[in-house]
Parts: sequence; structure tokens; C-alpha cells
Amino acid sequence: MNNAVIKAAGYILVHTQDMIMHNGTTQTVEKRVNPDSEYLKAVPNHLRSYEEVINYAPNQVYIGNMTPEALGQMEKPWVGQDVPNASRYGKFGEIMPQEDFIMMIKNADVFDLVMLEENFVAQYLEAYKSHELITEEEINRIGKGQKLEDIQTAVAAHGEAIYHNNQLVGCVKKAHDVDPNLNAHVMFENLVVKASGVLAFKHLIAKNNINVEDIDYVIECSEEACGDMNQRGGGNFAKAIAEAVGAVNATGSDLRGFCAAPTHALISAASLVKAGTYKNVVIVAGGATAKLGMNGKDHVKKEMPIIEDVLGGFAVLVSANDGVNPVIRTEYVGRHTVGTGSSPQAVIQALITMPLDLAGLKITDIDKYSVEMQNPDITKPAGAGDVPEANYKMIAALGVKRGEMERSDLKEFGEKHGMQGWAPTQGHIPSGVPYLGFAIDDMTTGSVNRAMIVGKGSLFLGRMTNLFDGVSVILERNPGKVQESGSISKEEVNKMIAEAMRDFAKHLLAE
Repeated sequence: MNNAVIKAAGYILVHTQDMIMHNGTTQTVEKRVNPDSEYLKAVPNHLRSYEEVINYAPNQVYIGNMTPEALGQMEKPWVGQDVPNASRYGKFGEIMPQEDFIMMIKNADVFDLVMLEENFVAQYLEAYKSHELITEEEINRIGKGQKLEDIQTAVAAHGEAIYHNNQLVGCVKKAHDVDPNLNAHVMFENLVVKASGVLAFKHLIAKNNINVEDIDYVIECSEEACGDMNQRGGGNFAKAIAEAVGAVNATGSDLRGFCAAPTHALISAASLVKAGTYKNVVIVAGGATAKLGMNGKDHVKKEMPIIEDVLGGFAVLVSANDGVNPVIRTEYVGRHTVGTGSSPQAVIQALITMPLDLAGLKITDIDKYSVEMQNPDITKPAGAGDVPEANYKMIAALGVKRGEMERSDLKEFGEKHGMQGWAPTQGHIPSGVPYLGFAIDDMTTGSVNRAMIVGKGSLFLGRMTNLFDGVSVILERNPGKVQESGSISKEEVNKMIAEAMRDFAKHLLAE
């Protein structure tokens, strides 16, 4: 049976400078426990402008205007270095400014929970109208806005305030009087997930000439959960996003697994397509406001800008084999099982060597490993080091231990088989999938024949288990041979002929 392929990808970032202070968990917790802290006073002086966010090299890589290889040629740290000819729009998507995204939050609301201030609407609606992916229906739903006094009243009644340029410009009202899962804070977070997921999905469709009505199924794989007090994580972001983009023939569901969820979703989508259950499956994820400024204290201490100032989103189309695009080899899946253990060596063996052994491959047979593609500009000042580099060192060391590499090859392994990290620390966003857009080019017109997508997750954060989590899957260059549905392979034909001849011989002997 034919394996599924990765057919297209879309990636978006949203600059959300005001949400750092008002919605990022590090800052909101600090307001509660230490409201007069020096850190909170320093935050406004460490925020980047929209132009600085656009000119930042890792962000340009994320939306496809630079390659990972080009990023690897730049001297680190990348912060403070402007990229020539940087653009809001890229091959995969865009970097949206906060004012446009606030309008998208309003568009994501179907229960009349979002209020926008009338002067804010008057100032920014014209620019929002010019966006090529925003429909006339969506523009009309914005309306003319409400008076500031009405928004202030709603905020006082436990609404979640929305700020732009440090001014109150709107709010999200609570969706229920007593349900904590429908309070204004949770509703704001969930509307952000939906809106950023919709934006990524729209770019996936528009930039790849996809007929949205051909999409059968959607899997949403971010880290938030929507529901009410009777089913706090019941969902369904997937169907809500599908509705918003006009995928009228799609159904869908949410898949959760902390940071590993996108790779779980990729394997699930590929399996559904391979089985013939659906022909076109989109995996999509929006961004997490809670993680904005997550390492801000460390960045401020080192006199850096707070780089965790963008929401991330992505959408990937998984389709039936077209004989062209990268094949998802679901036969060769790595998985961190319940009995694997949590040591780094055990994890790497489960995620890397298990699928390689199944495929009869060596570590060096994989041209590119896409692991936790965290941006080291963010993680190193926080003491977490260069996360992709650490992963590549462990993989290389295992290669030496298995006798597949020389010790002298250790230093060059990361340069040859790895990539610099470029994704924002949005939890699920960096985990393997940022490379999928580049993989399509690298494995069709480029020189990459095999890649491995690796997702990891910290299940212990949910306080249900101390287990770690992770899955991986191998991608291969498409050989260009597509087996027709219902047909049989050459090997199967030969086997049938051999069996028929054997049965005929037995028949003659019997006579």
C-alpha cells in the first residue's frame, strides 16, 4: 500500500509585544507575587519593534525567506543583526503585526465575546482590509467597535483586557458566570490559538493552490485545550478552524501530547491517509500566549531584548502518494514507550535507532535530523544551552558507539546532518515540524534523500505521570512510482505465479 506524502506547509508568526506583559505567564505571575519588581519595570525597555522582529534572521527562516543553511553561516548570536531585504511575507507565510492579529481574534469569535474599541477599529481596519487572505465577510464582522467606557466596564466584570501600544483597545468577556473553563482568560487564550491556527491554514491553502473543499480531515495539535466544566479538554479546535477557513467537507479532532503532539499528529495523519480513511489531512496548530516572555527574566538580566515576543503557528497537508513529494514511512516509527526509561541514552535509542534498525539503516543514512529546533538565542541565555546542538551530539555519540561513525566525525556530524534552531519557544512549535516546509524542497529538487522528524514532550508537567514522551518518523525522497489503488505489486504477482505453478505441479503428481 502506498505511503502518504507531505504535500504542502504553511508557517506564521505574530508579533505580540503587549501580550508579553499582559498574557505571558512569567509576567502575569510576577504581577501577582511581586508587583513592584524591578523586572516588571524593566520589561517595557526590552521590547522589540515590529521592524526588528521582521529583520530577525530566525524569523525569516521560519516563514521561508531564508534557509536553515544560510542561518548556519551567520555568526551567533543573531539578535541585533538585521537581515537584508527582510519581508513580512515569505514563501510559507507571514509575520503579522499585533494590530492585525487583534482583528483576527475578533474574527475568531462566534459567541460575541470580543469587544474592540471604536477608535482602534477606525485606525487599523483599512490596513486589515488590504490583507489578501481576509475576506469581505470577515471584515464586515469587525463592525465599528464599542466605546472605551463599555470595554472598561467589561474588564471590571472579569473580562480579559486586550492592549495595543500599552493602551486598552478591547477585551474578551467571560463566556459563563461560574465555569472556570469558560472564564475570560481561558477564552482569550483559546481564541488566540484558533486565530493563529486559522492564519497558518489560510497561508497553506493560498500559497499552494489547494482547493480547501478537498480537505477531508483536520488534526489540531497545539498545547491549549477547550471545553467547559463538564469536559475541560473536550475540544474541538480542529473543527472550529476548519469552519473558519471554509473546509466544508472536513471533520476533525484535537490531539494533545505537549511538545511531541505535532509529530504524533504527523504520524496519525499519514496513517489515516495510507489506510485510505481520508485522502487529504491537515495538521494545524496555533500559538500559546502563556509562553510569551517565558525566559524574559534571563534576557533582561543579560541586557537583551525579550525575544519570546511572537506567537507561532503552522499547517501541513498530508495527502495520498502523488509520486513527487516526500514519503512518510510510517513503517519506521520511533517511540518512547512506557518502559523505555528517561535517561538521555534510552530516549535517543528509542527515537533514533529503533526506527533505523527497523529500516535497516545506519545513523549516517539520515541526511537531516529535525529535532527540537529551539532558537539558541532564546535558550542559551536562560541556561538551557543550544538544544538542537545537544541533540546532535547525543545522536553522533550513539553513532560512534554503534560503530557507524569514527570518533573524528563527531564534530562535523551536526553541521552535516543537523541544522541551527530557528523556531520560537512556543512549546509544540519547535518540535520537529519547522523543517517540513524545507523538506519538501530538499527532497524534491534538493539533495536530501532521507530525513527524520523527532518530537519530544514532557508529560510530567500535567502531574499525571513522571514519564517523558517522544515519537519520530522517517521521511524519504519519493521514488516516483505510485501503486494504483486496489492493484498489486510485482513481488505479489511473482508470488501468486509461483504458488499457482506449485499447485499445478501437485495436481499433476496426484494424477
